[in-house]
Amino acid sequence: MAFFKAKENTADGVDFQRLPRHIAIIMDGNGRWAKRRGLPRTAGHAAGAETFRTIATYCRDIGLDYLTVYAFSTENWKRPAQEVSAIMGLLKKYLLEAVAKMERDRVKMEFFGDLSPLSPELRELCQRTREISRRYEGCQVNICLNYGGRDELTRAARAYARDCVEGRADPEHLTDSQFGGYLFSKGVPDPDLIIRPSGELRLSNFLLWQSAYAEFYFTDVLWPDFSKQELHRAIAAYQSRSRRFGGV
Repeated sequence: MAFFKAKENTADGVDFQRLPRHIAIIMDGNGRWAKRRGLPRTAGHAAGAETFRTIATYCRDIGLDYLTVYAFSTENWKRPAQEVSAIMGLLKKYLLEAVAKMERDRVKMEFFGDLSPLSPELRELCQRTREISRRYEGCQVNICLNYGGRDELTRAARAYARDCVEGRADPEHLTDSQFGGYLFSKGVPDPDLIIRPSGELRLSNFLLWQSAYAEFYFTDVLWPDFSKQELHRAIAAYQSRSRRFGGV
């Protein structure tokens, strides 16, 4: 159910009756945002976390079905230990607040990625939010955490190969939808729109399988400065395009 009411169901050129079902965002530019202000990179991540909170809540309010965000990649472990620790601390803070407010906000949360390298406390928080989310219907926020598209595909291939060896699957009858059932995103429709802030023009190992027919929107705006108006621009651009999925 949408909580958002706009005049004549439009704002900044967006038709809120024709929203994409699933938007995915690569939350990029936190470090550069901080550097431009003479701040430590950790300050950029803190600002980015607040932007995520604002955008996720707004997506719920306008009636979006799914929002997927790239929070921490399999490659991000290469960053300085202090920065990684700060990111994990922000995640813990957000999840603690989310657990306390989920009954009120009714935002479902799921996690894509290998959570095993996380601290026991973080893993337990992720599990708690998953369990609470099962009570609700409405906007689902998927947080990609220790996630990489190639890692996801490799894990899926291994799982499928095991099922073949053990007689639970037949390689002669594999379909796209069947293979999709081995991915972290099992049961979630592919993203219609992928947004990449910060001026970079690449996927960075994000949702490689799921993005096959997604529309892309790139902007120079750094993630901490990403606003509802910038989201409107992305959605309006999406709505102006013709999606033919290989047809005419």
